[in-house]
Amino acid sequence: MAEVPRTIGRYALHTALARGGMATVHLARLLGPVGFSRTVAIKRLHASFAQDPEFVSMFLDEARLAARIRHPNVVPVLDVVALDGELFLVMEYVQGESLARLLRGFSRPIPVPIAARIAVDMLNGLHAAHEAKNERSEPLDIVHRDVSPHNILVGVDGIARVTDFGIAKAANRIQTTREGQLKGKLAYMAPEQLLEQPVDRRTDVYAASVVIWEALTGKRLFARDDPGATITRILQGQIAPPSSVAADVPAEVDEIVARGLTRESRDRFANAQEMALAIEHAVRLEPAARVGQWVAQVAATSLAERARAAAELETGSHGDAAGEIARAVTRDAEPETEDASSVASSSNSVAQVSSLTVARPRQTSRTPLIVIAGVIGAAALALIVATVWRTPAQAEDATASAPNAAPTAVPASAPSSTSPATAEPAASTSADSPSAPASAAASAPASASVSAAPGPPRPVVQRPASPRPAPKPAATPTPTEKKPGDFSSLTRE
Repeated sequence: MAEVPRTIGRYALHTALARGGMATVHLARLLGPVGFSRTVAIKRLHASFAQDPEFVSMFLDEARLAARIRHPNVVPVLDVVALDGELFLVMEYVQGESLARLLRGFSRPIPVPIAARIAVDMLNGLHAAHEAKNERSEPLDIVHRDVSPHNILVGVDGIARVTDFGIAKAANRIQTTREGQLKGKLAYMAPEQLLEQPVDRRTDVYAASVVIWEALTGKRLFARDDPGATITRILQGQIAPPSSVAADVPAEVDEIVARGLTRESRDRFANAQEMALAIEHAVRLEPAARVGQWVAQVAATSLAERARAAAELETGSHGDAAGEIARAVTRDAEPETEDASSVASSSNSVAQVSSLTVARPRQTSRTPLIVIAGVIGAAALALIVATVWRTPAQAEDATASAPNAAPTAVPASAPSSTSPATAEPAASTSADSPSAPASAAASAPASASVSAAPGPPRPVVQRPASPRPAPKPAATPTPTEKKPGDFSSLTRE
């Protein structure tokens, strides 16, 4: 029966992929809400080191440094988990194999175009680490110090990636190497590293050159059974060119590798990128797709086992455990809304996203707004009607204020008590006005006199020929005697 994965927060820990001196790398699954999941690799610090402050600091330094390096040729760190006194480093899962296992599985020299592609990717990743900066844009001065085939992952996508910055040297690092303590794999250490001299990015160039030599030849360069013999060969031994073992290696590549393996650091390439450009200029690189095919062929057995383990972790016999984790994460992610009770328990339905994250607002009645708008409209309509249809008294006032109002005509049958002296000025007023129409001037003797007796207003005589509005009935004024030269009551248009 398959092993039930251990749950670590939102991760399901599965089978071990690789074991080292201080940690084990596991295949794992990130499980999120609404059916989201992702395969990851989790580096688990051994329990014997989890209580050691020095190893804990080293582990956390690795996470902090790797998080500052963003490059396609470096394995990214996604998360750090501390649970039950243990530390877990969550990394991106690379579907592929380490260069060390590929060399053992291939058991012969890697073709030059493939080896050159892997070398260029490795050097570009190292250069990205060397150039990394902190949040204040200050150089971190990272030196990997453990470049080896074990820490180069080659994926089925044909891309090589650098990993494991656990013992990297960097500025402001929490954990530092004690005096007299060597860290790294002895067979890949540069002479200055063995002699405890200052190290820099050229130290990684030396180690990368050892890896390239072994990839081109399929053999170990310095490794011996006795550590003392290994150190002697690094400090004093003669280094044969790769072409002496693999005849198809070009002379240009021999020169590049020899320069990278110079014992004096000042004689090496100044940085990893310079060496990568030299290789690209000297060799035709194999396309990444061809490199991926080579990896899939050489590591077919191990890749199939991992694919089967990942399938079991995602569905298979572990489907129930994964589902429980996903449902637990979903419950934690639910918002506190009135609609949350209607959410179904299954997290695999895409339709649940709206129920989990969005609460519909209450429907607001628009009836009060409609009523208010109707009242305002009715009031405006009433105001307009009142303005258009004015009362007769208002019309009289408006006519009296008009400067060009015509004299009121009185029927001939009305009795008149106006004296001839009073009527004469009135007639002259109508005749002298330049704006009065001819018809009004002709009828002036008959219509100019006004009754002096008080009484109701008389009807207005309408004149259809005149374009002006009908005059109002004039109020009966008190007869006053006017002098012949008094024109104070006249107005000019």
